[in-house]
Amino acid sequence: MAGSVELIQTTKLYDGHRAVDGINLKVPGGSYCCLLGPSGCGKSTTLRMIAGHEAVSDGDILLDNRNVTLLSPRQRGTAMMFQNYALFPHLSCRDNVAYGLKIAGQGKAERYRAADDMLDLVTMSGFADKLPGQLSGGQQQRIALARALICRPEVVLLDEPLSALDPFLRVRMRKELKSLQRQLGLTFIHVTHSQEEAFALADLAIVMSDGRIEQSGHPRDIFEAPRTEFVANFIGGHNVLQPNSTLLPTDLHPSFSIRADQLTIEPLDVTPPNTITRLEATIVDVEFQAQFFYVETRLDDGQTVMCYLPENRMDDALVCHGQRVALHWEKSAINLFDTRATTR
Repeated sequence: MAGSVELIQTTKLYDGHRAVDGINLKVPGGSYCCLLGPSGCGKSTTLRMIAGHEAVSDGDILLDNRNVTLLSPRQRGTAMMFQNYALFPHLSCRDNVAYGLKIAGQGKAERYRAADDMLDLVTMSGFADKLPGQLSGGQQQRIALARALICRPEVVLLDEPLSALDPFLRVRMRKELKSLQRQLGLTFIHVTHSQEEAFALADLAIVMSDGRIEQSGHPRDIFEAPRTEFVANFIGGHNVLQPNSTLLPTDLHPSFSIRADQLTIEPLDVTPPNTITRLEATIVDVEFQAQFFYVETRLDDGQTVMCYLPENRMDDALVCHGQRVALHWEKSAINLFDTRATTR
């Protein structure tokens, strides 16, 4: 399908430092891909190499099986939407959107017609003559997106496009991004440090660390079975535990994870059916977080274990600061890490 992207042993060096370290990645055409990871993991550098704004130190980049590694951004068939939107403050919204067609030599009447169509697509028709400074953050984002789409790219690259928005608007705009991507059938590659954002948007999530890909796949698969300690810790909702001879079975060496929502908290003298592990712990914190209660406990060996309890399972007499309790989980809740998982 048109819009496929492939990176083959792609590397980026800065003064000898490997910002991106020989990664291999395939993004199917028409998919919504999110590059996810902490600051400095290489995700934005990877995006800029795909766009052609950063030179590749080694390896290749293919778009639709066409090697574009040495091509300029304009020759690639991609469009990039920058984190700060980079709108021209002295140009109207219509002229901002039409700018790419002007550079391409298209006549004024024709490019204005195309710009008005794009403004209509992003529901900004009534703002065509306004300047960017007269718009809200969400409206500026729509203008930047229309400008990226007007040259009909097969791949749209988005560098943390929602980071400047308030939380409520961020949720609304990510729904609009996903809806627009589906409507147009384009490939979107979106950089974010937000697990929630990536999991809400992506068909394909790529978790990066230190310039390498730690894990890739559908967000649900990554959440249910993180392959490394880094992924489990970064995406959240998992307890990464170290086996030892006194509390946890050593055959789970070197470490494993249990999802916080797959633990039960019981009185010391209660053992639910089907559980294989019972650990005594002390409750050190309880927080109400609307959809659930966050309960932090500490094992006798000092390891911290967090639990998510739905409101209908919350027992105020049992779950309170300082209380000694028993933690239980079933065998199916154990997630073993793959020590060979980190790929290049």
